[in-house]
Amino acid sequence: MTQATTAAPSRTASAVRLSGVSKAFGSGATALLALDNVSLDVSPGEFVCLLGASGCGKSTLLNLVADLDSPSAGTIDTGDAKVALMFQEPALFPWLNVTANIELALKMRGVPRKDRRERAAELLRSVHLGDFAKKRPHQLSGGMRQRVALARALALTVDDSDGQKGTVLLMDEPFGALDAMTRDLLHDEIERIWRERGLTVVFVTHNVREAVRLGDRVVLLSSRPGRVVQEFPVPMERPRRIDSPEVSSLAATITDRLREEVGRHGA
Repeated sequence: MTQATTAAPSRTASAVRLSGVSKAFGSGATALLALDNVSLDVSPGEFVCLLGASGCGKSTLLNLVADLDSPSAGTIDTGDAKVALMFQEPALFPWLNVTANIELALKMRGVPRKDRRERAAELLRSVHLGDFAKKRPHQLSGGMRQRVALARALALTVDDSDGQKGTVLLMDEPFGALDAMTRDLLHDEIERIWRERGLTVVFVTHNVREAVRLGDRVVLLSSRPGRVVQEFPVPMERPRRIDSPEVSSLAATITDRLREEVGRHGA
């Protein structure tokens, strides 16, 4: 997928490449500039966390990469990768059971009907919900519903020819509404799935410790309009604990920089 207002960039080793991306809503004097000249490269297999104050354009950026909207300027290139977006809320169809919710995504992907049940079962096993295939969403906990949403997002990337190769998973604060213990368990789950499937992940969060716990790199955006103001590599070995001294120390450094940026914009 390539979106452009100029010529498309040549193929590179990047799984996602944003070059000078801006996004404005409206026009003229009343236009709202959400993103301004954002350039960012995400390598294949990298786990990148986007961090910034509310309204800085993090979700807008994910929508652009997912091709749900078009940039006002600049280019976005995901090459031949299959891109899936996981929203803040599970947004499961309440009248369908868990398997049917995932099969619907497989149908949208073009998976033949005879193969959907087996593929849905495999995806449910990958998120440790194999025993809940016939349950309706209201019968599941919040964390379990988010696991189903993750399986559904992965279903949108399934391709018989290469499995999950070349998959970009965009995650828009998927664990923000969960309690601390459930969120911590799901951190382990997404890290496991990321490793096993060789995914490239771009993860939006307001939680600085969550970003350090999960990311290979934390990208800090300014207050609106969103610009990349600093990047923080996370060189710590995995697995990490969100309450470890190393995570806490880097999170404190990033928090100080975030406060400085928010204060500079008067937010």
